[in-house]
Amino acid sequence: MDPMQVLIIDEDRKNREDLVQFLTGMAVKIKTADSFSALLTETTDDTSPAIVLFSLDRLPAEGLTQLRRLRRSRPRLSLVLLSGSRRAEPAASFLRNGLIDHVASPDHPANVYAAIRNEIARRQLTEKNASYARQLSRLELEQAKNKRKATDLEEIYNATLENLMTALDLRDVETFGHSLTVAKYSQALAQLTGIRNRPALDNIRKGALLHDIGKIAIPDSILKKPGRLSAAEWEKVKLHPVLGFGLIKEIKLVKEIGNIILCHHERYDGKGYPRGLKGEAIPLEARIFAVADALDAITSHRPYRRERDFRAAGKDIQENKALQFDPRVVDAFSSVRLEEWERIRYETTKILPALESFSELYKK
Repeated sequence: MDPMQVLIIDEDRKNREDLVQFLTGMAVKIKTADSFSALLTETTDDTSPAIVLFSLDRLPAEGLTQLRRLRRSRPRLSLVLLSGSRRAEPAASFLRNGLIDHVASPDHPANVYAAIRNEIARRQLTEKNASYARQLSRLELEQAKNKRKATDLEEIYNATLENLMTALDLRDVETFGHSLTVAKYSQALAQLTGIRNRPALDNIRKGALLHDIGKIAIPDSILKKPGRLSAAEWEKVKLHPVLGFGLIKEIKLVKEIGNIILCHHERYDGKGYPRGLKGEAIPLEARIFAVADALDAITSHRPYRRERDFRAAGKDIQENKALQFDPRVVDAFSSVRLEEWERIRYETTKILPALESFSELYKK
């Protein structure tokens, strides 16, 4: 940083020379002048003074007006008034009105030195603060841009995810809309079990949407077979949790999403697959999903059985408490009237009539 310019204004040449001699050695460039008014007409540039020392005795009669004009035209200029104790009241008035920045006694050079040093420090601090403010403004602008980009990417991601699972559901027309419905159930159940963290709830929704992604790797000849599956075919179907987990584990898989994909067919009594996990060894999000999945499966039409109503679904879930399902999750499910679960299903599937018509065409 270049040294600051200090201008000493005094009609008395000796006074000017004495101050210049005393201030020699400070990290400033010193200029002198005998006229205060010349400063008013000066055009500001890099060589203009940053600090002005002037004497109250040398201030013209219209000095107050000139000081006000100077403050308006040069707000960043630091003004140090040289005044003895006998002129204390006018100097104090100038300070109170913000017309000057410091008062220093010309009879005490050290006092003048301290005033200049303080003004230099104040100006440097002001410039640093202005620089920090500019940097903060740029960071806030960049953060806002990044936030908008993140929001846009999240919306694209969610739309892609739902479209992917809709396409998967269309492979198996009988389960059309299943992923979207069970995702809504899972989120509601998660909140009932005490999960309030928004990212965790969103990840449970995504995991529910993706739970059957592994079926992409199951041949249509097995997936859409109208009759009973053979033992060998059933073993292939049972691979879909592992296949699904393998398909997406390379994309920085979030824990809750992976747990649902891999463990959504585990049973609380340990008789599920693929790993035969038991009780709380099964991740909570997968235990939540199991109840949501059963609720939708029982109340939906399947080729091998007719759909049943929500009362029957509630009874079935209760009967499998501590067997297929986590008792804590079953209690959470039962804490809500069945009509509320029906409403969730209706709100989720009411946008599907046109797609269901398409499904009928697909079956043909």
